[in-house]
Amino acid sequence: MRNDNKKSVTVGIFVLIGIIILVTGILTLGAQQKAFVKSIRVFAVFDDVGGLQTGNNVWFSGVKIGTVKKINFYGDSQVEIEMNIEASAKDYIKKNSKATISSDGLIGNKIIVIYGGTGQGPSVEEGDRLTAVMPLDTDNMMETLQVNNKNLVSITEDLKVLTEKIANGEGIVGAVLTDSMLVKDFKLMMSNLQQTAVNSTRMTSELAAFSRGLNQKGGLIDDLVNDTIIFESLRTTIQGLEATGEEVNSAAESFKEVSENLNQTDNAVGMLLNDEEFATYLKSTMVNLDTGTVRLNETLEAMRYHWLFRGAFRKRDKAQDKTE
Repeated sequence: MRNDNKKSVTVGIFVLIGIIILVTGILTLGAQQKAFVKSIRVFAVFDDVGGLQTGNNVWFSGVKIGTVKKINFYGDSQVEIEMNIEASAKDYIKKNSKATISSDGLIGNKIIVIYGGTGQGPSVEEGDRLTAVMPLDTDNMMETLQVNNKNLVSITEDLKVLTEKIANGEGIVGAVLTDSMLVKDFKLMMSNLQQTAVNSTRMTSELAAFSRGLNQKGGLIDDLVNDTIIFESLRTTIQGLEATGEEVNSAAESFKEVSENLNQTDNAVGMLLNDEEFATYLKSTMVNLDTGTVRLNETLEAMRYHWLFRGAFRKRDKAQDKTE
């Protein structure tokens, strides 16, 4: 009888311990899954969840705020994620926040990360749908890294070949590094460039001094720039030159008209210069006039000896002699 009681007590103790362990496990699991915390449902639709499973955690600003409750297909080929978010955290999550899929560590479980959202926007509510942002594809990243590694190896090989050529004195850079005469020529060129820079500096200084001299009071440039009397005089002179130029142009136009008239035969001078018939007539007239003058002189000379006019000529000669 005593042994039966002892067995019953032992069984009861083990049963109690089992119940305590079971309750503790349930409470622990419920705490991890936020089963006993008041929560709201929030949704997000992804093209690919990348291995996300029900029960994975939801994080916001580095703090676990919920779990993934359901994963359902949505539309043609998308996936809808239903998340349980603690009600105490909903005031910090805005309607314009974004959700993406990340990893808990480098090779850990997949998680949902909520981020973004403006501080002035409204808070998320029951049944809201967050904007989903697709995460970087690890496979694509690895492929890109492989391509980059191949490119890096190729670049390394090219650099190796290039350095060997430079060391052997091939190419311009190799010649510069290995050819002593070329190095001397390069040094001479740099010396000439330095001397040119010195000369340029000196020339700049001289130009500055020259410009300062031009700006001195009493100089020609200063008078031209600052003296209003000289400026007005120059303006008057220029205006006079412009008027003179206009008069010269007018005179040239008049001379052009006169020369054009001289080339025509509808005026006296033009007829004298251009009409050959009139010139021939005028020449014959002058010849006849010359002939008539000669004959008139001969007639007058003959009249000096005629008895009728002899006395008159003698009186004229005596008067001329008396005058002289």
